[in-house]
Amino acid sequence: MARLVKHVLMPARLRRVVRDWFDSRYISRADHRRDVRDALWEVQTLGREVAALRAETDGLRREVGRLREQPAGTRIDPARADRWDDAHRLAQETAAALERVLQNEVLLWQAVDRVSGGREAGEGAPAGRTV
Repeated sequence: MARLVKHVLMPARLRRVVRDWFDSRYISRADHRRDVRDALWEVQTLGREVAALRAETDGLRREVGRLREQPAGTRIDPARADRWDDAHRLAQETAAALERVLQNEVLLWQAVDRVSGGREAGEGAPAGRTV
C-alpha cells in the first residue's frame, strides 16, 4: 500500500513547536526500550520468586508426607500440650471479653444517639428531666 506523504513549507519555529508537542504527547523509542527492558527484568525477577516459592512448596509437601508416615501413636510433649491448652483457653476468654466490650460500645453509642437526637428535635432539657 502506498503512503501519501505531503510536504508543507512551514517556519522552523512552528516545526519545533509541533515536534515538541508530539514528543511530549508520545513516548520516545529510547523510553519505550527502557520500559520494555524494565518489564523484562521484573518478569525475570518474578520468575525467580515463583521458582523459589515452588521449591519451598515442594519442601513443605515432603515434610507433610514425612509427618503422615509417622505412626499414629506419636508422643506429644505434655508441657507443650499444656501450653496449647492454655493458649486456646486464653484466646476464647479474650474473644468473649472483646465481644462484651463491643456490645457495651454499641449500647453507649445508641445512648449518645438518643441524647443528641432529642436535642436536635428541639428538646433543650436533658433526657429524663421535664421543665
